[in-house]
Amino acid sequence: MSEPESMWSETRDMDSIGGRIRRAREAANFSGAQLARRLGIKTATVTAWETGRSEPRANRLTMLAGFLAVSPTWLLYGVGGAPADEPMTTELSLIAASLKNLRDTHERTGEALDRLEEQIGRLAQAARSQADEAAGHS
Repeated sequence: MSEPESMWSETRDMDSIGGRIRRAREAANFSGAQLARRLGIKTATVTAWETGRSEPRANRLTMLAGFLAVSPTWLLYGVGGAPADEPMTTELSLIAASLKNLRDTHERTGEALDRLEEQIGRLAQAARSQADEAAGHS
């Protein structure tokens, strides 16, 4: 009986996470500064990732993978989707990542609006109560 296939049965890219980030960035035709701007971070942070001085946190890793058109698993472990050679794939990934970020921002904005509406309602009710009390004492 053969062993079940898993992601670990694939041939791994033995480069470091920093090396894979650099290769994917170069394949996507981004400079370090361009990638940093798209991610909303400092260029020094991208440089630190690429040189192995630090690693991206999970939320940045997901965004990074989207912008670079690779899988987060490939960035972390060297298994899965490596950099795309097709420029259109990279562009589509950038648009998809931007859309996801916009949807997340939209959701957070809606939640903030709901909280503000609740606060306004509570303040209006308190003001009416105070006005009623003041009218009752006159």
